[in-house]
Amino acid sequence: MPADSDIDLLAQKIWDYHHLNHTLVPSDAVLVLGSHDLRVAERGAQLYLEGWAPLLIFSGGRGRLTPSHWKTTEAEEFAAVAFKLGVPATHVLIENLSTNTSENIQFTKALLARRGLGPQKFILVQKPYMQRRGFATFKKVWPEKDVIVAAPQIGYRDYPNAEISKEDIIEILVGDLQRIRLYGEKGFQVPQEIPPDVWEAFEKLTAAGYTKQLIKG
Repeated sequence: MPADSDIDLLAQKIWDYHHLNHTLVPSDAVLVLGSHDLRVAERGAQLYLEGWAPLLIFSGGRGRLTPSHWKTTEAEEFAAVAFKLGVPATHVLIENLSTNTSENIQFTKALLARRGLGPQKFILVQKPYMQRRGFATFKKVWPEKDVIVAAPQIGYRDYPNAEISKEDIIEILVGDLQRIRLYGEKGFQVPQEIPPDVWEAFEKLTAAGYTKQLIKG
């Protein structure tokens, strides 16, 4: 088993790969993808309150990582955070049926169509270590729209908290790197080049036992 310092270096390499470092631009809607991390909701609300877009959308039902103690869907939990921060309910849409990233985009697309809304520019808000997959999925499902990606502005070493451990984060960022490769091959998202050193970090972490979030078989 590699030393903790070596594990951190490998995880940091994959963490950095998942970041897209997009520059914020004024947009038509902030689309927040649901998860088990309420800091993502806070970031989405912050972007709305700063005036980057006039519409805030929360998308997420109950996914593979949804906390069992939440009584409502991810989108509803996230929206509650936004309301507490001062976002008016009249500027919020909730999509609460999706269970994965592709459905987040598909179901949001359908919701906006039902409402007769046609935003062109989106700010997609996701966990830091899921930015690239969120972007790649959005561009596959909705290629005619413009999208940039944002996330909570917290680094790898500071991201663990009482709800999400460092072990959880490493498991998820490893699992998402595998999905970037597999889903690109299957046509579920636009392909993303994975540098050899990033894939080598993946192989070393999986060999060290970080396999809980991998797709088996």
